[in-house]
Amino acid sequence: MELFSSELVSPALSLFLIILAGFTSFLTAAMGAGGGLLLLVAMASFMPMAAVIPVHGLVQLGSNANRMLLTFRYIDKNMLMYFALGGLVGALVSSFVVHDLPLEWMKLAVGGFVLFLLWGKKPRIKESSPFGKTMAGLITTFLSMFVGASGPLVGSYLHTKGYDKMRFTATFSSSMTMQHTLKAVVYGVAGFAFWQWLPLVVAMIAAGALGTWLGLKLLHKIPTAKFQRLVQIVLSVLSLNLMWQAIEVLFL
Repeated sequence: MELFSSELVSPALSLFLIILAGFTSFLTAAMGAGGGLLLLVAMASFMPMAAVIPVHGLVQLGSNANRMLLTFRYIDKNMLMYFALGGLVGALVSSFVVHDLPLEWMKLAVGGFVLFLLWGKKPRIKESSPFGKTMAGLITTFLSMFVGASGPLVGSYLHTKGYDKMRFTATFSSSMTMQHTLKAVVYGVAGFAFWQWLPLVVAMIAAGALGTWLGLKLLHKIPTAKFQRLVQIVLSVLSLNLMWQAIEVLFL
């Protein structure tokens, strides 16, 4: 896996990604989750695959950290403590194998994983013991290093806790902030040149901050059902296209 790929994206694509970062942060803040998944699949469709997971993680780190700060008083800190403990173990394990995943297989993994999250039956882990919280952090953090899209799994787990919308948003954002921080450390140690992507990342984080602020303002006002179905369809089309790109290289 080539971690030093630094092909520059075009100005038009950069502008598109910046706008999309703002919209997807708005989506996550207003709906509770989903924006990070949309951003991941869009980035994987247009950017060098070697850069997608680490750059997406850095953008999501900024977006979730901002949302965490805005909702800090609602965080379930006990949940976060054990989740972070498991996340540390998951990140450590992943650091031994992050070099070895071929990029085209990563595209297949991302596309397939997103389709599973959208249409499959997500596991409902109801275990609330310290061990259960730790294992949830370990498993989702490990997966995040390779498919980037662990947010729906984390959200599915937290949903079983019966949080109200603000507590869910705060605890979800803080858990994802921890996870994306660990991802940045793992990929940085592995040799990914984050500095080459910093101008784009900073602009996307700034757009995400604006989107988060707007989304939190409308958190209780947006009807979700039809909008979520539309996002589900768009994500499915993008995921299938991503998988087709990989299949063409690997098998055709």
